Formats: sequence, structure tokens, C-alpha cells
Amino acid sequence: MSESTTKAVIVGYDGSAGANRALKWAADDAARRKVPLRIVHVLAPWPYDIPRYAPEVFEDGAGRMLAEAEKTVRERHPELEVSTAVIDGQPAKVLREQAGAEATVVLGSRGLGGFAGALLGSVSTHVATHAHGPVVVVRPGEGATRNEIVVGVDDSPESDPAIGYAFEEAELRGATVRAIHAWQLPVNAYAPEINYDMDEIRRAQQDVVTEKLAAHRERYPKVPVREETPCAHPANALIDASSSAALVVVGSRGMGALGSILLGSVSRAVLHHARCPVAVVRS
Repeated sequence: MSESTTKAVIVGYDGSAGANRALKWAADDAARRKVPLRIVHVLAPWPYDIPRYAPEVFEDGAGRMLAEAEKTVRERHPELEVSTAVIDGQPAKVLREQAGAEATVVLGSRGLGGFAGALLGSVSTHVATHAHGPVVVVRPGEGATRNEIVVGVDDSPESDPAIGYAFEEAELRGATVRAIHAWQLPVNAYAPEINYDMDEIRRAQQDVVTEKLAAHRERYPKVPVREETPCAHPANALIDASSSAALVVVGSRGMGALGSILLGSVSRAVLHHARCPVAVVRS
């Protein structure tokens, strides 16, 4: 089995239903990888710089909440190395800094307090956009009717880390990698005066997947792989596949001042609408 590229798993925890889903996912992943789990609760500052009344009350409450979370994890995985932390600051910034480049950050799709936000949640969106390492957002939904890891594949360099992460997860779980390269005909393809060889187009799309997966197949020879090249919008294809997957893995365009725009429209759509956990993996 290949060595895990993740050296620790960090989970943002606020006691909400979404955070509890994330906690269980993070604990299971840390146990599979045999790496430490760190449970972090961030005490966000009040607006307008208003001091919190009796701050020790909030800190004591957070401490008790994390103690219960740690107890839950230890009952689930007695052998797992677990630590907790209550940290003052902006949740997205704190979680990003806690993770660094070698840890996976795990978050619920919605939460309470500092983890609340529109649709997906502002913290989840920000961390997925700016973190250096993998970010997993655990969404509500059934999913996982098949033991498979779905990964979006295209001909960009950004898809390579995502493919590697998908193969690693599949090896750890004894799962299948379902590699999806969705493509669409150009608008002018529907003009009757232009002839397209559809068989040639499909072969070209299949070549993209085969070339991208070649090195990963060699590194993980025991991982079963399914290759798919549907004629569909990439976001729709991945969201549809999420209904039966254990995890969907997508790439990211990187970091920068443009914020969530750099996450990419496909990655953002999958994060908001997938029916299983989603991992965003950047180079």
C-alpha cells in the first residue's frame, strides 16, 4: 500500500448536525490513513469588535463540546491519535492555517455560528478555495450505494492531484475509481453545413482519460478503474454520479485574489449540489 500523502486530518467542529457528519468522516479517514485527527472549534469575534461577555463561559462550553466529540471518536476508533483545540479568530483563516499543506481539512456543508453561510456555507467555500491541501466537504445525502470514488478528469494540470487523491482513497477503502471525463460539442457542431466525425471525437475524449490515468494505474495496480466519457456538462455528470458514490473528487485552479472564482465553475457546482462528500484537491 502506498504511503499516505496526508499527514494529519483537521476537522472544523461546532456541534451542528453537519459538523457531526464531518467528524465521523474525518475520524474514519484518519483511521484508514493511520494519521492523527485534530478537532478544532473556532471562537469567531463578535461583530463591530464588541467584547464577548464572560469569554470563559464560551470557552468552557466549547471545551465541553469538544470533549464529547473526542469521546465519540475514541469510541469509534480507539487506536486513533486525537487532539482538540479551541482557537479565537476567523474560522476560515484559522482552519486554513491549522492545516498547512500536508493536512486534509474536513468540514460540514452547513453549521452554526461562524460556520453558517449561504447554501454551502461561507467557511466551507473559503477554505475549499484557499487551502493548500485537500479539503473535504461532507454534504447531507445518502450516496455510497456503490463502493466507488468518482473523480473528474480533464486535460488540465489541475486534474492530476485530484486523480492521485482519488486513487489513494480507493486503495485505502478497497474501492473502485470511476473516472469521468465529460465533454460537450461546440455550439457550431449543430450547424448542418459542418460535418463532425462523432466516433473520432469520442476516441479523442477517451484518449484524454487513458493518458491521464496511465501513471496512476501503474502506481496503484490493484485499484479497479472505470473510465467514462459522457457527452454532458462536467458538473452535471459529476453531480449525477455523486448519488451512488462514496466520494467525489475535483481539482482546483489554485489560489489568488479572485477568491471563489478561482475554484472553478465545475468544482463550485459540485460542492453546492453533490449528494455525497466532495474533496477539492489542488496542485
